[in-house]
Amino acid sequence: MPKIQNKTEKPREPDDDYEVVSFEEYCDKPADAKSDLLSLNDNINYRIYYESLKMPKDGSGSAVEEIYDREIEGQKETSLNGQKDAPYTKLPFAPFGKSGNKFRASLFSGIIPKPRSDGESSRELRYQRFSQRRSSLQRFWEQIKSICPGMLGVGLVCVLCVAVWLVVGGALGGAWTEDKYRKLWERVHPENTEKPMTYYEMIVPEIHYHDHNNLSTKNKVNGSETAKKATFDSDEKYQRQMRPKPIQVPTKDDHDTGAKYLERTPEMLQKMCAQVTDDNMRFDCFPQDGSNEEDCLKRGCCWKLTSVPGAPYCFYPPQYDSYTFLNMTERKRGITAYYTLNRPSGYPGDFQQVCLDIMFVSGDIIQIKITDAQNKRFEPSYPELPMGYGSLKKMTYKVIVDSSSIGFKVVRLSDNVTLFNTQNIGGLILSDKFLQLSAVLPTDTLYGLGERRTRFKTDLKTRQTFTLFNYDQPPMENINLYGTQPFYMALEPSGKSHGMLLINSNAIDIVLQPTPGITYRTIGGILKFYMFLGPSPSDVTSQLANVLSTPFMPPYWALGFHLCKYNYGSLQVTRDVWKSNRDAGIPLDVQWNDLDYMKDGNDFTYDNVKFKDLPRFVKELHGVGMHYVVLMDPGVSAAEKPGTYPPFDRGLEMDVFIKNSTGQPFVGKVWNRVSTVWPDFTHPNASAYWTEMLSNFHKKIPFDGVWIDMNEPSNFVSGSLYGQCAPEDLPYKPHYIGKEGLRHKTLCMDAVHAAGSHYNLHNVHAIFEAASTYYAMAAIRGTRPFIISRATFPWMRKFAGHWSGDVASEWHDLRMSIPELLSFSIFGIPMMGTDICGFRGNTTVELCKRWMQVGAFYPFSRNHNSDTSMPQDPVSMGPEVVAASRTALRMRYSLLPYYYTLFWKAHMHGDLVARPLLFEDPSDVTTHDIDEQFMIGPYLLISPILWQGATTARAYFPGKQPWYNLADGKLLSTGGWRNVTDGQMIAVKGGGILTLQEPPEGVVSTSLCRSRPFQLLAAPDRAGRASAALYWDDGTNLSTYDESKYSIVNFTLDKQEFKSTIQSWAYGMPPVNKVTILGQKYSVKNVTLNQALCKKPVCEFTYSSKTQMLVVYNLMLLLNEPIHIQWTIQDKMPKVGTK
Repeated sequence: MPKIQNKTEKPREPDDDYEVVSFEEYCDKPADAKSDLLSLNDNINYRIYYESLKMPKDGSGSAVEEIYDREIEGQKETSLNGQKDAPYTKLPFAPFGKSGNKFRASLFSGIIPKPRSDGESSRELRYQRFSQRRSSLQRFWEQIKSICPGMLGVGLVCVLCVAVWLVVGGALGGAWTEDKYRKLWERVHPENTEKPMTYYEMIVPEIHYHDHNNLSTKNKVNGSETAKKATFDSDEKYQRQMRPKPIQVPTKDDHDTGAKYLERTPEMLQKMCAQVTDDNMRFDCFPQDGSNEEDCLKRGCCWKLTSVPGAPYCFYPPQYDSYTFLNMTERKRGITAYYTLNRPSGYPGDFQQVCLDIMFVSGDIIQIKITDAQNKRFEPSYPELPMGYGSLKKMTYKVIVDSSSIGFKVVRLSDNVTLFNTQNIGGLILSDKFLQLSAVLPTDTLYGLGERRTRFKTDLKTRQTFTLFNYDQPPMENINLYGTQPFYMALEPSGKSHGMLLINSNAIDIVLQPTPGITYRTIGGILKFYMFLGPSPSDVTSQLANVLSTPFMPPYWALGFHLCKYNYGSLQVTRDVWKSNRDAGIPLDVQWNDLDYMKDGNDFTYDNVKFKDLPRFVKELHGVGMHYVVLMDPGVSAAEKPGTYPPFDRGLEMDVFIKNSTGQPFVGKVWNRVSTVWPDFTHPNASAYWTEMLSNFHKKIPFDGVWIDMNEPSNFVSGSLYGQCAPEDLPYKPHYIGKEGLRHKTLCMDAVHAAGSHYNLHNVHAIFEAASTYYAMAAIRGTRPFIISRATFPWMRKFAGHWSGDVASEWHDLRMSIPELLSFSIFGIPMMGTDICGFRGNTTVELCKRWMQVGAFYPFSRNHNSDTSMPQDPVSMGPEVVAASRTALRMRYSLLPYYYTLFWKAHMHGDLVARPLLFEDPSDVTTHDIDEQFMIGPYLLISPILWQGATTARAYFPGKQPWYNLADGKLLSTGGWRNVTDGQMIAVKGGGILTLQEPPEGVVSTSLCRSRPFQLLAAPDRAGRASAALYWDDGTNLSTYDESKYSIVNFTLDKQEFKSTIQSWAYGMPPVNKVTILGQKYSVKNVTLNQALCKKPVCEFTYSSKTQMLVVYNLMLLLNEPIHIQWTIQDKMPKVGTK
């Protein structure tokens, strides 16, 4: 039998386990108390158990049965020891009292304490039962003697009688006031809190407090089982609600682990299976191959054929009895429930006892953790999750845990919609290498759950299973890709939304079905979820940022255009491509090199023949305000001559490489000529090692950013180059993994890291590498790091951006780039893009032109392709692509102040940079399916042409606000569908104000643009209003925020008045030389600037009735002073007015 783990001052006897507490302590004990409050029945029951152990037994255990066979007043009691007749008389007084100094409890505690000496520890808890062989008067007299030895007077008896009366009446020192009785009554009778307090004899058989120490499970009153339910509502009050358990399930004794599980009868199972009438409600009970009726029934599941595609033949019955409720504890910030294994799951290593711990992180965030209560299991150290708590004053949910069922459900309070219900849904399976949890959802519309090639919206109308396990795989449908992002956002038809994040670094299968339902399966670790209550999609992503932190703030130059190709062949070709595109007027900021710059494919080297002058070239880039990014794979060559390759030599000295099962460095093969080892980024020395290697290389090549590739980690051999991997021995094989198992194209699962096995750490390898790279670059350069990573995991947002890998030069891949961008936006990685024009295969002029037109507006904009593909930089593709690229990229560069402000908002608040249209109006169900358009921030809509041979795109304009064409300022739409040309693909939403910087003619880079004057473009909504903010700093400083070296200016438009206000000013901004107001239907008569009439030489304006634009220009307005522009209108609108 488990014991309460009290900290004692001296060794205890086996039965010194219980704590008798006063009523005040029972009602008011703090939530973080280390001991638990138990009922009177529990105390007595516990004592009986130990007394029975001390009694002599014959072979049949008759001594115990003799005690259990006694029946007094028909009162039944159930604990983990089984149902038994209570060997005590129903007590005629309240069971709680105030503790005294000399005794452990007062007369009215319901337990007779033994006297203790002055030196005896107060934590030694010894009690004795009421004896059946003594009269009530004898027991009362013994109490008097135990309380006051030698002071047996009539006066004291009278005093005690008066005290009894006062306690019963509720007047003894305020301890038993009406409020206290009502408080106790409400704990016991939540369904009838209005009922006046009655006599205390009603309390004894019904009080049953949650038992954290697994000593008792249920109350049975008069043979009928009742269930306790704990809820948490918006008033932060706790309730206990009693309702009959629908089906009584046989359970095994928690203290007899060898007890045989009693199977349900075929009749009972058949009756339960018949309750599943809809085949879409079937949750798969036998996900392995080779299911059959016999094995299915052995698992206690239902077997029935079906014609519904994908529906399982073997499925769980309602209330599948894998676990049995033990007990539950409520606290201010959550609920903890314990369960014991009820039946074998069919998978080895079942958790014998399970802890369900639900923590209310804030009023709109919940943490749900399901663990092995007896054994510590692996949990990834990344992401670092918040330790603090938010306010619970505005609760948006309640969580229900019910002793009559396994699991929990989360209910949104505003409309009482159940958002996530696991109670008796599917089968809760918790074993060493297979963990499973199923839930019913309120909607069949989900987004997220990556990385995978799919439409943005995941439709649950058909069953689908997909795997999340980092894998070096070019993007294609129905297979796991480079990263693991186990986060979904659900969207209901009403527009309300919630999100769910699973923190687990093992391989994961996600099963979606039309119930609508979801099943999580993972092969290790624990189940740790964070739920985000929204209710809007933007609320969900902001709440996600509160848990995972906000994205890193990129340097300003990283928002420019990037150019790369695998295997330029030489530095001369690299320089020629860079120079030709720059001279052609292609806005360009960053030149990259793939691994062909390395010597023999080795990290931290460069080819001193083909790339001999690389250091000089990088300095040349810096001299014209441009930047350079290098590729850095995690694999280090293991076959160089000793003393010739410091990355390997130093790695051995610092003992930082991943080990094999024998303790030697694990050896595989990637781009290095012979063999490869991998740094263990969880090792205490790894960060110092990686910083040293990058620093030494940076002294040779002063690169500005790092591209970390192949970091799933990828391996050209499946497992070890030398020797064999240990058998993976998986009772459940994830749905999509390589033919050789988990080790396919990666390391052996038994490879050893400092933080554990590769089996547990595979999916987080990249995030440890990204963190080490980020901090190394910050130390080396002293400015904001810029890192792009192929593999991802939650929390990658803090260190790196992402690109979608080796996409093909196909129209389908062009279209799929937008769902990928949108998915990673909601994952919280805003620095995201796809290789423009495609990576694999040869592009075409038309495809590359269309891809450059949309790729120019990806947050991360880079043209890159493989060594076997034709050159595809704009100049190499010819004049048509050059013209389209130059136009699109010049527009992007003009918008960079807007982009930069969006990245600042993402960094500070978790806002999205690229976002789906559904964020504009979640209640507009048309937007729920759109993934061939996307928004940049709240005010720019990108509607590209994505189909071969098309000259227009079918575009949807959400909401009822006006939309203006950014290219010419004309009104484009007031909502709904319309066709747009490539000259109309960028629309500005009414209600926004854009800060622009027109690029110079000729060569264009961010360093040249940042010094250009600002231009403000105001797009009024239907009410004639608009607003926006501009954030500005030096674009590179790491400590901008800590040192407050930034400026924020707010702009507002209210009909015929435009203003600026200064929110913060600590860094200078360029002046404003033009203000454009769109949507002006009436001719403008005159304009005033800061209360003075607008006239030359400091101000001019034009108005066009054709475009309905007012342009105030020839300005030189400093933003550290307020701007105030007003205008008056004429009754008639001339065709063109100029003044």
